[in-house]
Amino acid sequence: MATTIDAPPSIKNPASGTRRVQHIGPETPSTGIWIGLAAITMTFAAFTSAMVVRNGSAPDWRHFSFPPILYLNTVVLIASSLTLRMGQSRYLRLVSGIADSVSVVRALYGTLALGCLFVVGQYAAWLQLRWEGIYLATNPSSSFFYLFTALHASHVIGGLLGLIYVTSKLHRGILYKSTLDAASRYWHFMGVLWLYVLGLLWFRI
Repeated sequence: MATTIDAPPSIKNPASGTRRVQHIGPETPSTGIWIGLAAITMTFAAFTSAMVVRNGSAPDWRHFSFPPILYLNTVVLIASSLTLRMGQSRYLRLVSGIADSVSVVRALYGTLALGCLFVVGQYAAWLQLRWEGIYLATNPSSSFFYLFTALHASHVIGGLLGLIYVTSKLHRGILYKSTLDAASRYWHFMGVLWLYVLGLLWFRI
């Protein structure tokens, strides 16, 4: 029995002419993202358990004040999720023929810029701790602080690479909705994960 696949809609982009956007694609990206998120969750759960045990059994656990920039970084990451959600909404309007790809690209670029700003802010927080004489090996609490924040930042960088891939697909007019949804799901998870990490460190350190 033959299967008919509808051709992707032709969207008129006032800035770059007519562009064809493929909005229906395989579910493989979504499946892979769910597996990846499960692995990341288990990794952070394992380190959380190690931190709780170490905190409870070590008399050398030292409390220190967080660099204030961490709270600004939190606002920046939340804002990046909002711009990405805006991009998703505009993408749906794009495939419906009532928007142009320029508005979607702008939202994605905004998310990328905010994501990069978050990573830079994390680096600034580490520098501030170094100026205060708090290093990775200073004490167990500082070790876990650097471990959690660096591990999260590395995953954020992975999310930025994913968003760059999505943006390149959009520029070529071959972006599948499943690909955008997978990248967005990962990015939103990074925001939730950061709130968890910040809360954990705040209570324990």
